[in-house]
Amino acid sequence: MAGQDWNAIDAYEVQSLEALFERDEGRLSAFSLELGGLYFDWSKTHLDAGLLERFVAIAESKDFAAARDSLFAGEIVNATEGRPAEHVAERGTGAPDAVELASGRRGRMRALLDAIEAGAFGDITGVLHIGIGGSVLGPALLVDALGRNGSRAEVRFLSNIDGAAFDDAVSTLDPETTLIVAASKTFTTAETMSNLNAAIGWLREGGVDDPFGRVIAVTAHPEAAVEAGVDETRILQFSEGVGGRYSLWSAVGFSAALALGWSSFEELLEGAAEMDRHFRYAEPASNAPLVSAFIDRLYVRKFECQTRAAFAYDERLRLLPSYLQQLEMESNGKSVRLDGSPIGQPSAPVTWGGTGTDAQHAVFQLLHQGTVLVPVEFLAVTEAEDSLPPDHHRQLLLNAFAQGAALMRGKKSDDPHRSYPGNRPSTTILLDRLDARTLGALIAFYEHRTFANAILLDINPFDQFGVELGKEIARKLDESADDESFDPSTKTLIERAGL
Repeated sequence: MAGQDWNAIDAYEVQSLEALFERDEGRLSAFSLELGGLYFDWSKTHLDAGLLERFVAIAESKDFAAARDSLFAGEIVNATEGRPAEHVAERGTGAPDAVELASGRRGRMRALLDAIEAGAFGDITGVLHIGIGGSVLGPALLVDALGRNGSRAEVRFLSNIDGAAFDDAVSTLDPETTLIVAASKTFTTAETMSNLNAAIGWLREGGVDDPFGRVIAVTAHPEAAVEAGVDETRILQFSEGVGGRYSLWSAVGFSAALALGWSSFEELLEGAAEMDRHFRYAEPASNAPLVSAFIDRLYVRKFECQTRAAFAYDERLRLLPSYLQQLEMESNGKSVRLDGSPIGQPSAPVTWGGTGTDAQHAVFQLLHQGTVLVPVEFLAVTEAEDSLPPDHHRQLLLNAFAQGAALMRGKKSDDPHRSYPGNRPSTTILLDRLDARTLGALIAFYEHRTFANAILLDINPFDQFGVELGKEIARKLDESADDESFDPSTKTLIERAGL
């Protein structure tokens, strides 16, 4: 049945965007939604009522509702690793014991934050947050987006094992007044442990007698943190069922809570919980994450689009495209179904993007006139919080809206160099304002959209085995670079680098 449903999508005659608007005066209201301070406008995509009906049928054939219920019930949804996905429990939904455990750990997190603010660690002017992947991308996004007008401490983020990245991260910090937050699910991640050891040395060289006394560990394996030298009173634990790229709601968000304040962190969770309720209970045809997943599948499958782009027309959201790259490509960059058989169709497109209006002068030439069709997502914020006159922000928003209109409308010209084909799709997500609650709802929307895509594809979005092979080979190279099993190119590169 599912194959027949996909065939119905393949055979469907898609109308041009202008034709869709011309034949349906109610198109905008039918393909837009307001929710939790967010406004979704899907009207400039090729999705119509007929396609929506067929996609809903596919979701039903995939037993989407049951899969969603399993997620929120805390059941095993990460089949390859035999785990639930408990990030929703951090926001108050899931198996009762998981929700209770998350609440208790959040209380411990709050108590440690209060102790720091009360001076238990002395005068703290800076925080060095060490991690990699989801252990950094989420907290960095939160601090950059929400901490520009009054962060309680300077937070610097370190993920890359490159020494230049370390030097840059500590360049503005004072070792005598800096707190180290080391986030690693296993507390064995090579890059994180190497950077933590470097930070310990930096503290010691800076005159800190007990550098481990300035370290807070965030991990699912507290015993590993104790073994590494961190006192158990300074360890914040999160569940094994919370994946790295879904972890900012847990103790991994501790640095963000320090910078933004506890009330902001709670508002972030509340915004995400509101999106959780919508995703859990809304009907398929008006369910924001699911409809967006339908659009993703439409362009990847029928239009054979290999990429999708996200452009934030707000400097505070400049890190969102990088965050989405990991969330979407690490989750759904798979080639086999849950049963191990080939998917038989494209899975996740390459996610990329940038910040408007910079991107207009860098990549929009290809978007408007190139031979590659790229679905575009625009993100903008209605209310400005900058120091300039209102017209400055007005021009920013007009640029965002004009790009979507231009991609759809195009412009014909007798001069082929000045002709724009148009009929190029875009979605716009407009935030009323950028605060902790709306950002929480926005990030949770993207999480559920990723999950919805995975259910439609019958894949597991919660494992990431593809991350491991290169790291495994790096360890083998470190142990024995002259191993005959390595190819001549790799061995020559090692020799030329003097390793």
